[in-house]
Amino acid sequence: MIKSMTGFGRCEMTEGGRKIVVEMKSVNHRYNETTIKMPKKLNFFEAGIRSVMKEYVSRGKIDVFITYEDTEDAGGFVKYNRQTAEEYIKYLNEISDEFGLMNDVNAATIARLPEVLTFEEKEVDEEGLWKLLEAALRGCLEKFVETRVAEGEKLKEDLLEKLNGIEKMVDKIEARNPEIVKEYREKILAKVKELLGDTNVSEQVLATELIVFADKICVDEEMVRLKAHVSNMRDTLKAGKDVGRKLDFVAQEMNREANTTLSKANDIDVSNTAIELKTEIEKIREQIQNIE
Repeated sequence: MIKSMTGFGRCEMTEGGRKIVVEMKSVNHRYNETTIKMPKKLNFFEAGIRSVMKEYVSRGKIDVFITYEDTEDAGGFVKYNRQTAEEYIKYLNEISDEFGLMNDVNAATIARLPEVLTFEEKEVDEEGLWKLLEAALRGCLEKFVETRVAEGEKLKEDLLEKLNGIEKMVDKIEARNPEIVKEYREKILAKVKELLGDTNVSEQVLATELIVFADKICVDEEMVRLKAHVSNMRDTLKAGKDVGRKLDFVAQEMNREANTTLSKANDIDVSNTAIELKTEIEKIREQIQNIE
């Protein structure tokens, strides 16, 4: 299937007091460029997140937004270090006795001293948290890919229609070429008659002139290659899956043949058709830029 590089997805997962929301959006890009914005608490999962995303996405500029809430998480706990407090009290009493100072130490004073009360982070359940995060991530990616596929199908239909139009233009140019040579022959005869008043032109001279002219304007090879490129692109579109780069290369080759045809054009109809051909191929190239 054809996938566009434009997409959007969102998924929310909850378990107990924990909630994770994953959102992502993307636009076209030559390579795979992913930016992830998430709480610091989830930073150590970044490698895992990118690994999962590679299963679903190969190209595009993707922005991922992850939010995390835990109503049951107090963030940590306070630890009372009794031995440290005893050491402080012991030495404060010694100082008071040795220098005859009033010992007005109270509990609040001791509590403010270093390492008496410490705050320790609650141990993170990494396995459980990753399980929840991965479920939200995969759910988001599935919806994200669905939007890309839906958009990709529209692109595919539009491109196939444009390819049909290009084939008609190629047929028009092929049908016109023999007429150009015939009209050129009549033009030569008319010119000779006008200048010399004689229509008895040597058939050998006339044939040589027509061969040179026909060879100069001949675009048979270009038309054959254009048809082959159209067929190749159509087959590639129907095959689908990560074909953006290949389609872009084929479109470049189609444009090359159209340029050559326009440069050889010695007829207003062929010239106009070649311009239309280039215009349509450029539209195809623009559309292909959005295909993964």
